[in-house]
Amino acid sequence: MQLKGKKVLVFGAGKSGVGAAELLARTGAEPVIYDGNPDVDKEAVLGKINCDCVPEIYTGILPEAVKEALDLVVLSPGVPADLPLVKEFYARGLSVWGEVELAYRVGKGEVLAVTGTNGKTTTTALLGKIMADARPSVFVVGNIGTPYTSRAQETREDSVTVAEISSFQLETIEKFAPRVSAILNITEDHLNRHHTMEEYIRVKERIVENQTSSDVCVLNYEDEVLRKFGEGIRPRTVYFSSVRPLPQGIYLDGDQILLKTEREEIPVVKTGELKLLGKHNYENVMAAVAMAWYAGVSMESIRRSIREFTAVEHRIEYVTEVGGVAYYNDSKGTNPDAAIQGIRAMNRPTWLIGGGYDKESSYDQWIQAFDGKVRTLVLIGQTREKIKAAAERLGFTDTVLCENLREAVLFCAENARPGDAVLLSPACASWGQFDNYEQRGDCFKEYVRGLQA
Repeated sequence: MQLKGKKVLVFGAGKSGVGAAELLARTGAEPVIYDGNPDVDKEAVLGKINCDCVPEIYTGILPEAVKEALDLVVLSPGVPADLPLVKEFYARGLSVWGEVELAYRVGKGEVLAVTGTNGKTTTTALLGKIMADARPSVFVVGNIGTPYTSRAQETREDSVTVAEISSFQLETIEKFAPRVSAILNITEDHLNRHHTMEEYIRVKERIVENQTSSDVCVLNYEDEVLRKFGEGIRPRTVYFSSVRPLPQGIYLDGDQILLKTEREEIPVVKTGELKLLGKHNYENVMAAVAMAWYAGVSMESIRRSIREFTAVEHRIEYVTEVGGVAYYNDSKGTNPDAAIQGIRAMNRPTWLIGGGYDKESSYDQWIQAFDGKVRTLVLIGQTREKIKAAAERLGFTDTVLCENLREAVLFCAENARPGDAVLLSPACASWGQFDNYEQRGDCFKEYVRGLQA
């Protein structure tokens, strides 16, 4: 679709919506911003837009005359595709894109796209480093923090865009086609948005929808859903495994990561050479290595990059030690499966801070993974009573309820002993008390460092 002169509704007035409106304006389109929340500060939204145009902005009720004038709708990731208004747009025959589709249509060069329930941010950041060390024009965008729309116009024919793609963003793709894609794993998450596991899986698997037989999809062999999925897709399937050798693919063999192609077995790296810890991180490394290799990067360059890479902020991030107690920020553990990895990484008796926004997850497997490591479970947020009840049902009774994160940190500091750890790994989204997991993690670090004052 030629965007110039088109009237395009940007649904959502947050960071992604602002990025989409700016990009549309620069392509010559006429963006109109809409947010269903009538209390959104229109002037504040307009003040964030960094371009010459001053788009129309509507909140609450969208006028009928505006609907009738539209040529296209662009949804922000936080806007569900099954809202009545969105269904109305479809019924009117309008194309409904997400920000990823918009950016892809405008951008140039190759795209390498990472999705999955957990590990996306670390894998995307690592792949971004590998590519940036090897190629002259690389952009790391998407759910990792930089909207794809904010960088799309800067891309060139020789650019590589490394994108972290969420299920929310995959709901609204149309022609988006990465050169290499990866689905790291699929576990229960976002059921408040997708309603069923079947729908969540379907949306995740859309990442390969427009790939061709000359493209590549990297999949986790140890995920039964993905193992089966890889048997019938159009792009070439490359599996990774942290459990067993593979006849072809990339796998962990003892302390060695190996890549096996049709012609040779290539030693990649020993786990002791990496600055990342834990099997889940070795899986992230394998996925990133496979994606870079099939994107044409030499193994020598890949090795150099992965040896240098350090952990992503908010993902089992060491903060400091106070009074012999180590503090770790795993605010990126926004679902039970991700938070399990945080527990597994602990090598001290742990005071675990959990809870937050309710995404309708089950917390049983997370609690069962405590495995004697967790001294006390300190709960905050909307889910605290739900998690406390689940813990007690499973026989874990050492739980404490706090009003907020500051109170939880202070409680842990007062009660933890030298040699213990305090881990923020909430198993829940941050919404309600925080804007996002980054803000939650930053507040945790601020409160912890305040203990030293």
